[in-house]
Amino acid sequence: MFDTILLLTGPAEHAALAPVLRRHNPRLAIEPIATAEELRAVDASLLRRSRLVAFVTMVIVPGDILAAIGHGAFNFHPGPPEFPGWAPAHFALYAQARQFGVSFHVMNGLVDSGPILDADLFPVAQGTSVVELEEMAYARLAAMFWRWAGALASHAAPLPPRVTMQWSAKKNSRRSYQQLCSIPVDISEDDLALRMSIFGDGHFGISPSISLHGFEFRAVAAAD
Repeated sequence: MFDTILLLTGPAEHAALAPVLRRHNPRLAIEPIATAEELRAVDASLLRRSRLVAFVTMVIVPGDILAAIGHGAFNFHPGPPEFPGWAPAHFALYAQARQFGVSFHVMNGLVDSGPILDADLFPVAQGTSVVELEEMAYARLAAMFWRWAGALASHAAPLPPRVTMQWSAKKNSRRSYQQLCSIPVDISEDDLALRMSIFGDGHFGISPSISLHGFEFRAVAAAD
């Protein structure tokens, strides 16, 4: 019997999203989950009665937990199918993509690889910053959650896709992010300016740096 949603997200998002789900199914129990450790602590019998819904989280759900969840696991990903994995807004801007978006997909044992159920794409204007792009994606993802909330809260059966799309074969990771922040000494002026504009704020505690003769120099924008 399906009677619980494990809502994997931050506290602010849980406070906003849980009532939306409960509006569609007042009898539904909605458990806040913030970490993989909290997921590990969920009783096996509850997992069998549950559905996992992840919204803008960096938590990687272990495969054995996914297998134990009785009514499916779903993720709202703040990037389009073209940019699976880590920090999609950063990688899209570095690729100078003219289109970005958000995705809703089934979770399986590999990050951002399960069947895509929905996607919302939008144009990216030249000069858009990482923060601006993430804010636009977040708003689109919230609208997508509202669109799917009824089905997630009320239908125990598998959810039918609204789109036919596939993930890109290239999946970005923390390591690939770090590689772009490792600045080669012969980098061109244009590439350095682009990397600094995207990665220069030290998101995730990772800043652009240059290694030279055994020393690491962290890059910062020069004062005017």
